[in-house]
Amino acid sequence: MKLEIEIKDLLNAVDVPAQWVGLREVYEAHTPRMIRDGVPVANGRSATHGVMVEVLANGQFGYYGTPDMTPDGVARAAQKAFKQAQIASQHSIYAFDETARPSFQGDYQSPYTKDRGSLSAGNLNTLLLDAYNHLKVSDKIVSASSLCQVIETSFRFVSSNGSDINQEFLMLEFDLSATAADGPSQQTRTFGGMRGTCRQMGMEYFDKYEILANANRIGEQALELLDADDCPTGEMDVVIAPDQMMLQIHESIGHALEVDRILGDERNYAGWSFVKLEDFGSLRYGSDIMNITFDPTMESEFASYAYDDGGLKATKEYLIKDGILVRGLGGQESQIRSGLDGVANFRSSGWNRAPIDRMANINLEPGDSTFDELISQVENGVYMESNKSWSIDDYRNKFQFGCE
Repeated sequence: MKLEIEIKDLLNAVDVPAQWVGLREVYEAHTPRMIRDGVPVANGRSATHGVMVEVLANGQFGYYGTPDMTPDGVARAAQKAFKQAQIASQHSIYAFDETARPSFQGDYQSPYTKDRGSLSAGNLNTLLLDAYNHLKVSDKIVSASSLCQVIETSFRFVSSNGSDINQEFLMLEFDLSATAADGPSQQTRTFGGMRGTCRQMGMEYFDKYEILANANRIGEQALELLDADDCPTGEMDVVIAPDQMMLQIHESIGHALEVDRILGDERNYAGWSFVKLEDFGSLRYGSDIMNITFDPTMESEFASYAYDDGGLKATKEYLIKDGILVRGLGGQESQIRSGLDGVANFRSSGWNRAPIDRMANINLEPGDSTFDELISQVENGVYMESNKSWSIDDYRNKFQFGCE
């Protein structure tokens, strides 16, 4: 959706004695559709639209979100944000200036060849029902579901120091799940784990991923798991598939390297981190072939973008290089506070939320070995696919994962 309100006019309506003012307008629409056990259980569309007003005053940021997109509504929100900043400045431990919000101009558009309207609601429901039927490979499949959710987001950011950013996102979530049961034994197989195959793309998704063939495979594998031996115990090699590795990276690297967490901002909510500020540049995180990158510029990934919600331009950066920790997941504010090099990851979950340090497209860079070469080096081991359970302590030290 192209935003119709001229947000620069709203910026001009703000009249507070601030060092800096920013407006972040977001329109987001969700269209979920789901078939569970042959019955449509979700067919709808919802949308939310509003603006977050940010104000820098006395070295502190104040925020106030509003769905009132009139000049008067934004002006009132700015007054409340300004008051918040003034109150916060009485208790501040760090004073910011405009360098926390550098000026950038640019655009971003999710890559796609078929927009949402190219596949009607009826045709999409038919596809989901066909997928469900392909999951039901046997009467032992006691429950099955197919889900698709299309998310359309329009983002506009302008500021008093010249930022002017427009980003348009088209995202697609897709899930398949089959549960097989035989007496007391029950097993579930999915399409890469929970939300394991989300992408930024259009309806060409359904051409690329061979949905019906995958649905049939998932149903068959759920049956196979009923009769499979238990996973062996003991000390052995583990080869981790990408659909599990992404969660391994997310939990043990991504959250652990979020600089606001390292600084203690989230310790009473989401926890802390075993990583300390002095570890950057010296801590050995893994072997010499371990290279971890942050890269929102990757095409079609779910967390790809050109600018974060503070207006900072996104670039690919190494977090871990040759096994050594070199950079944190900190946006501009966290970089200023910590003195560390960071990335453009100051991100919010909507127009009515303030941004925080949030990971995006954290990847283990590929090595030189093929999959067959990796397996050939394992004399006694297990290959693990698709996450189904997880647990990790609040310092991101000790983890426990189970796979399908």
